[in-house]
Amino acid sequence: MNSWARIALGATTTGAATLAYAAGIERRRWTLREATLPVLAEGARPIRVLHVSDLHLTPRQHSKQRWVAELVALEPDLVVNTGDNLAHPRAVPAVVAALGPLMQYPGVFVFGSNDYFGPTPKNPARYLVKSKRRHHGAPLPWRDLRAAMVERGWADATHAQVSLTAGDATIAAAGVDDPHLGLDRYDRIAGRPARQADLRLGLTHSPEPRVLDRFAGDGYDLVLAGHTHGGQLRVPGVGALVTNCGIDRSRARGVSRWGAHTWLHVSAGLGTSPFAPVRFACPPEASLLTLVPRPSVVASAQATRASAPADVG
Repeated sequence: MNSWARIALGATTTGAATLAYAAGIERRRWTLREATLPVLAEGARPIRVLHVSDLHLTPRQHSKQRWVAELVALEPDLVVNTGDNLAHPRAVPAVVAALGPLMQYPGVFVFGSNDYFGPTPKNPARYLVKSKRRHHGAPLPWRDLRAAMVERGWADATHAQVSLTAGDATIAAAGVDDPHLGLDRYDRIAGRPARQADLRLGLTHSPEPRVLDRFAGDGYDLVLAGHTHGGQLRVPGVGALVTNCGIDRSRARGVSRWGAHTWLHVSAGLGTSPFAPVRFACPPEASLLTLVPRPSVVASAQATRASAPADVG
């Protein structure tokens, strides 16, 4: 065998092994990511927020359902769901089974494109190419899912301003419908949220800059989003190759700043499309965010560039 043949064989073997790992192991390697965000007023008690996104559940994904249900042991103060729960027209009972134990805690949600429309087969090459074309699948029973969530006490923040109590904290939350589908109408929630709230929280499925700019301009402390799947396929040392939205690749998952005041957390999510069931260097995740007071003005003034906290994620 000549050297070129050996190289070709090695590349083929490596590619097959990588694909087998991405499809057979990593996409089921359920992971809890944790981060601490300084977003509260000085002297406030910490708030533990569980962020769940992009379940993309089908009825037979039992291990995912069990893992999500077991997150109840974390005893969060608040649960936030940023959409894309469904991947099958009969998946509502599976989503309710997964999230049901968490519904004993205060919760708030917005929906994404794959709550409204089912997934469709796509050319894998389109993953790396930006396209404005949208191919919607069959309508999904999002109204049934919404009714189940609201019936159990979770608040729908879609184009609404809602007030929540989590522990002894008051939270002013607001959200938009999915920007990925162009359904966001921020003007319906525009304006500064309640100043007396302990936390001003924004929700969007897709973290589009036009929406993040509006939340930041209105003084929200924290915005939570999903949609990106963290890039879904990440290259070690490089990170996400794409985000599937307008934010830059460095923000495809985890925590970053958006302006001088607002923090952003993007969940890499817990699922994939049934037609692209692979993840690499980006395991499926839920996130436990511990919100703590911001540094005092004096401490911030004394911090140097080298000693200031780095962004997480």
